[in-house]
Amino acid sequence: MDSTKILKFAAVLLLYCCLLSSSAESSELKVGFYGYTCPQAEILVRKAVSKNPGFAAAIIRMHFHDCFVRGCDGSVLLDTIPGHPAAEKDSPINNPSLRGYEVIDEAKAMVEAVCPKTVSCADIVAFAARDSALVAGHIWYDVPSGRRDGRVSLSSEVVQNLPPPFFNAAQLRDNFDAKGLSLDEMVTLSGAHSIGVSHCSAFAPRLYGFNATFAQDPSLDPGYASFLKTRCPPPPGRNGEDPIVNNDVATPTILDNKYYSGLTERTGLLTSDQTLFESELTRNIVVDNAKYGAVWGKKFGAAMVKMGYIDVLTGKEGEIRKNCHFVNY
Repeated sequence: MDSTKILKFAAVLLLYCCLLSSSAESSELKVGFYGYTCPQAEILVRKAVSKNPGFAAAIIRMHFHDCFVRGCDGSVLLDTIPGHPAAEKDSPINNPSLRGYEVIDEAKAMVEAVCPKTVSCADIVAFAARDSALVAGHIWYDVPSGRRDGRVSLSSEVVQNLPPPFFNAAQLRDNFDAKGLSLDEMVTLSGAHSIGVSHCSAFAPRLYGFNATFAQDPSLDPGYASFLKTRCPPPPGRNGEDPIVNNDVATPTILDNKYYSGLTERTGLLTSDQTLFESELTRNIVVDNAKYGAVWGKKFGAAMVKMGYIDVLTGKEGEIRKNCHFVNY
């Protein structure tokens, strides 16, 4: 091969490598992804969240429910289409307890008005969860973005992926490990239960049916159990109703580390909460998080960022939905 052909070959090879590098970079999440295409995006999402501070816990939970089922692809937002299998939002785990869709809709509408077909619903949920942590707990972290929206949402996949409220520490560890999250990150993210509410049905067995003798869960503080019974009568006395109780008795509207202090005092509401202190696997993490609130806040932000990478769609995968409730046609 003569020198001219060698130079041409080298130039083509260099161009090919540059294109591959550019493609790889474009398919990765990064902070400021919309800096040129929609610089107002994060500001508009924050505006929608700040107008609806009561939904902070719900939106953080929505992000978690989205990422753990099929990845952080906005699939939890899709409506069930007549004639098709039920979508994630209609799983008994999500319906009717999952809330905050209207906040995402408001944010999406504001973003679409200035940057149509540019910002994914999946990224809007991730931004909204971060802004909810800021509103409820003054916790801030940068959100890498560039997610694309998925086109599939199946109710049947929810129960296979989300940990139920009766899981013990080992089961929670395995569930989070399957998503690439460490034991410490699992305990740290559980601190989201510092805000929000749970239905009585999620913890009633701890009050009335802990074992075959219907004994009360011994890991539950007796005084706290007595209080819960005033809010949650035995199932026959609820007349089909399912009341709600604050997840955290100390600071129920503030995202903070008091949740962990409550676990050390045996006032964790759900089995999946209290097990974190009862188990030797996680007790030391709980104690440290209870002692060092500022450290926990930083860990929480970092864990939320890592969770936001679960099975994301990027580059040319998925789509940018025009309406978060429906795939594009």
